[in-house]
Amino acid sequence: MAILLVVGCLAVVLSLLGWLASRVRRLGIGGDVMGPFDEIWHPAARRFRAEIQVYEERMVPLPAAGDRKRP
Repeated sequence: MAILLVVGCLAVVLSLLGWLASRVRRLGIGGDVMGPFDEIWHPAARRFRAEIQVYEERMVPLPAAGDRKRP
């Protein structure tokens, strides 16, 4: 009976993580929610996420077409 309980709990946890992963992929909010789980199975992912975050922070927004100053 105890083995069935453990297997059942494991199945519930894995199905919830699968559901969360599909939802995160669909909505595009993976970094914050799935980051810790991604680090467990792919430790180098943290370095890549940090590089992407730094790159996005360095990007300068382009001025809109109507915002040009004329001399």
